Amino acid sequence: MAAWSACILAGGRGRRLAGRIKPLVEVSGRSILARQIEALAGLGVRPVLIAPDPAPFAGLGLTVWEDAVAAGSLGALYTAVHRADTTHVLVLAGDMPFLSSAFLGALVGLAGDHDAVVPRPRGRWQPLCALYHRRVAPRLRAAVDAGHWRVTEAVAALDVRTLDDADLAPFDPDGRLLLNVNTPDDYLRADPDAAL
Repeated sequence: MAAWSACILAGGRGRRLAGRIKPLVEVSGRSILARQIEALAGLGVRPVLIAPDPAPFAGLGLTVWEDAVAAGSLGALYTAVHRADTTHVLVLAGDMPFLSSAFLGALVGLAGDHDAVVPRPRGRWQPLCALYHRRVAPRLRAAVDAGHWRVTEAVAALDVRTLDDADLAPFDPDGRLLLNVNTPDDYLRADPDAAL
């Protein structure tokens, strides 16, 4: 079994971005998805997309898995870990344009025997930019089945190796490494010259 694979969570309705599909939003002329694929290519990995509807991603040459269970981000995370055919799976939210090969490689390199490796900048979990061991799939499914859909709660119950601000600093010179493009303000921070 291969050591690790990668999944990009490409769901979400982008309600605060006028309904746009966030991985396809362009930042400085390139889609967030293209940027993430490039960062993973630097590590020799081609990602799988997880989306409730594969249609928007047709023609991109990527494998798309539909959510195994409709439970928002936690359902998508469960799908990634459950379907992985590798010991670990790197899971990335599809709205993070500034992830780098160096940073993602560092996440993978910290796997050890932890259930997960999760950034925690300023004390806040970033569980949708993290590495998971496939053995946590049953625990994620149990959280879904119990109606506990908050990803941070499910992850807090795992054996987690966290990356704090000091760990992240070498990869984040401009403070945008873990920026999520969720709102027009986030978009302007990512691409000051752009207009939605």
